[in-house]
Amino acid sequence: MPRWGLGGVLLGVPLVIALAGPWFAGEPAPRGVPFGSGPFLGTDFVGRDVWRQVLLGGRTVVVVALAATALAFLAGTPLGLLTAMTRRRWLDELLMRPLDLLLAVPSLLRLILLAAVAPPGPVTLVVIVAVISLPEVARISRAAALEIASRPAMEAMRLQGESWWRRAFGYVGRSMLRTLLADLGVRVVGALYLVATASFLGVGVSPDAGDWAVMVDRNRAGMFLQPWAVLVPALLLVALSVGLNLLFDEARRGRGEAA
Repeated sequence: MPRWGLGGVLLGVPLVIALAGPWFAGEPAPRGVPFGSGPFLGTDFVGRDVWRQVLLGGRTVVVVALAATALAFLAGTPLGLLTAMTRRRWLDELLMRPLDLLLAVPSLLRLILLAAVAPPGPVTLVVIVAVISLPEVARISRAAALEIASRPAMEAMRLQGESWWRRAFGYVGRSMLRTLLADLGVRVVGALYLVATASFLGVGVSPDAGDWAVMVDRNRAGMFLQPWAVLVPALLLVALSVGLNLLFDEARRGRGEAA
């Protein structure tokens, strides 16, 4: 229970601020002195209220990371399951070898290359992060499905005349859930890293946007003048990542005990 509670708090605080914050941000106040000690958390590198930027800056990071992770799993899990269940080696090679080529390229380089040829915007960023995460999701899904598909229970189901769909999704897919839950927490954190990196590079958001990742990057020059402009968004990103992993670990452990 303590881990559930700690994970819920660490995840809940940044999620509430990210999703509900824009409704409470209010109208922008006149800009003050850069890195000044203005209201509450002071001002940022261009004199804007830091607290207002915090309220506005989480929605893009959180929504894009979650949407990209969901899209990667929706595409990668069936792909990994199909390659593990197929008896046609040529189909496995055809589907997995291009993904291996993508994995050979560092994720940051893939991000830069895809961003260079795609129009800027949040939707584009979702697709880019999902495409970058897809090979790893497919590989992990395939590895988990291969072990399950080789069990005697699968052969027994085949001899009993169970359909391919029932064997693939009813048995193998359900048995993969613990592995997928464990990977999901890591994958969301990876998506947050990619979205933050994209924000540093100006992909999907403007260089002075009220985005948590952008705030950390743009305000680091005044870290010793106005630390809250860097520490608050950075701590919110860290809390989001740690809270997600704690909750997913507990969910996986609970499912394992129930099994």
